Amino acid sequence: MTAYIIFQGDITDPDRYEAYKPLAAESVAEHDGRYLVRGGECVSLEGAEPASRTVILEFKSMDAATRWYESSSYSKARPIRQAASEGSMYLVEG
Repeated sequence: MTAYIIFQGDITDPDRYEAYKPLAAESVAEHDGRYLVRGGECVSLEGAEPASRTVILEFKSMDAATRWYESSSYSKARPIRQAASEGSMYLVEG
């Protein structure tokens, strides 16, 4: 079943986050994932305002998404994102 990685957060260091984006994109492509949402305007329809950035990645399965997250290529990008943003990242089967 398809799985989705969702990141919702606020960018605290935009320059550092710019360095993260190409590394992350390369690692997603290496693992046959694809971006469904990559930032963009977000409007709250119900509840509290969401974080300033939402990213949704699609993978073929939970295992494929986990392999991407734990991969050596994403392991190079992850600390950059963590240093440049505050937020949540989670995996959802769908």
